[in-house]
Amino acid sequence: MGARTGGPAAAERARGGPGVAMPAMYKVRPLHSAGVLAEHLPSCMYPLPNLHRAPGTAALPQEEVDPSLQALESRQEEILKRLYELKSAVDGLSKMIQTPDADFDVTNIIQTDEISPLTTNGADLDLMLGKDYGALKDVVINANPSLPPLSLLVIHSLLCERYKILSAVHTHSSVKSVPENLLKCFGEQTKKQPRHEYQLGFTLIWKDVPKPQMKFSIQTMCPIEGEGNIARFLFSLFGQKYNAVTSTLIDSWVDTAIFQLKEGSSKERGAVLRSMNAALGKSSWLVGNELTLADVVAWSALQQTGAANSAPANVQKWMKSCENLAPFSSVMKLLK
Repeated sequence: MGARTGGPAAAERARGGPGVAMPAMYKVRPLHSAGVLAEHLPSCMYPLPNLHRAPGTAALPQEEVDPSLQALESRQEEILKRLYELKSAVDGLSKMIQTPDADFDVTNIIQTDEISPLTTNGADLDLMLGKDYGALKDVVINANPSLPPLSLLVIHSLLCERYKILSAVHTHSSVKSVPENLLKCFGEQTKKQPRHEYQLGFTLIWKDVPKPQMKFSIQTMCPIEGEGNIARFLFSLFGQKYNAVTSTLIDSWVDTAIFQLKEGSSKERGAVLRSMNAALGKSSWLVGNELTLADVVAWSALQQTGAANSAPANVQKWMKSCENLAPFSSVMKLLK
């Protein structure tokens, strides 16, 4: 039997036992030397401030703040300051003012002296319509004779009490015939004076138009359509000044008279008559204690629709008060 070539010694050498020194696979540098980490950090990392610095040492420089962020913060602070000021102001006003009742009737706050009578002289046509040397300011109105604009005829009579007006009536070729009383609706011009001595020209043309049209100062303004709008323009020539509440009430009554009393259904007309009856139970006229445009347009609408005879008691009394005035009584003659 041959001798064995290997044995425990050989196996020990193969395993790298204590009898043989195995070479190292890779070499690692020691990390305990001072400054090694600081000198050999990779470039992809970033340094952090030392949180364990000794007391009394200088603080690290603070990170810079974006200017846009600072501007946004300042703006927010300013807005909050203004909101606080507004809140304080509102809180102060709420202690001084009592909230009015929603059902409060604003007509109760209209004072008698806020509406000046139409008979006062003080309006200046040149101031209201502009100075035009050498030419007479002329208002030209086209109206259909089948439905004469009674409110404009009443206002014409009221204007004649205030100004020197040159009145004229003509007939357009689109109309075949016009009643005699409408041709003489402005009466006879008894005093013939030169044109330049009048303050205002008022020309009425009976024409086949769907609604009244007014032209004035063609170079500077467009035509005005609708009886209510023309009445507003003409009534403004009296130069009366109203506060906001009174002006709103007058406009409301004018629109109601045109669109509901005159052009509305029988149900709408009945509702308007009830509202008028309630308003006239508190005062002599629709708005305040003096005649206004609201009375002129509402009276004319009642006459045009034929609803005057069936009106409530307060409305009947108010209509008699209107007809006692000369401008209304002269127009009443045209309806006979």
